Amino acid sequence: MQDFETLLKGSAEAHGHLCPGQVVGVRMAMLGCELIGLDDPSSPSQIKKIIVYVEIDRCATDAISHVTGVKLGRRSLKFVDNGIMAATFVNLETSRAFRIHSTEESRDLAAEYAPHIKDKHLQHLEAYKIMPLEALFVVEEVKVDIPISDLPGPTQFKAVCGKCKTVVRDKKEIYKTGQILCRPCAFGTYYEPYVKG
Repeated sequence: MQDFETLLKGSAEAHGHLCPGQVVGVRMAMLGCELIGLDDPSSPSQIKKIIVYVEIDRCATDAISHVTGVKLGRRSLKFVDNGIMAATFVNLETSRAFRIHSTEESRDLAAEYAPHIKDKHLQHLEAYKIMPLEALFVVEEVKVDIPISDLPGPTQFKAVCGKCKTVVRDKKEIYKTGQILCRPCAFGTYYEPYVKG
């Protein structure tokens, strides 16, 4: 794996700016990969061995994706919208998995690790670079049962919605009122059709 500074620089470029979340995400991803035994997760020999579940859609998630090579389109990045700065790293070959979340205390500790910096944003950014991992994160070994329909690879499962006839892939269909439905038909949508007026 590349060194921290190289990964942080690449992550910031990919994300569009350098921020404390990038530092947290890069360090979290490096630790996660080390714990599950992958030293170059985005390499062709390891890219199909990793899945990462992220629990927040913030800057750290982009950093985790950059370091590990996981992506939504590869089906190796999974988003669980918990609003928690946490990620679970899974080695598909060994089934080892670790959930890592950043501590809220680390925000308060930033002043101890970078007392010479008065701007809070810059103070957090610099402190998170040098803060010991045990002050920055809580690590827990976990077990993740990944359904076959969530694994990376070609689509193996598909169904057709009985209402709108949309093809639904990867066992994401819903069985309701005796028929197969897509989630929008079963639960409603986040959008409404545009009506010119």
